[in-house]
Amino acid sequence: MDRPAQGRLTDPAEAPATGEQVHLVVPRGAAGGIGVAVEHVQSGSLGAPVPYEQDHSEWALVLRGAAVLVVEGRELHLVARDWVWLPAGTPHVLVSTEPGTEWLTVRWPV
Repeated sequence: MDRPAQGRLTDPAEAPATGEQVHLVVPRGAAGGIGVAVEHVQSGSLGAPVPYEQDHSEWALVLRGAAVLVVEGRELHLVARDWVWLPAGTPHVLVSTEPGTEWLTVRWPV
């Protein structure tokens, strides 16, 4: 049975200089057993673009910082408060992130 919970996002000072760090906020199945996961992602600079084609749908919100994402050939410049919806199987590429960029993502299976 689900129980109420409280927490705190990781401090921005703990963001990696390069790459990404993912912190699970709400685990899969905790939100009513439907397989939803909420994550806090901290990004540093990327060494190279990162391609994705995920088997789950994802909603991603930039909390702070900036990123460039290419989705279906369209370049998206995201800044704080911008969000993107990526249905399962959507090819996309994370081209760049500003060091210290923070995201909140919600992922669920198809």
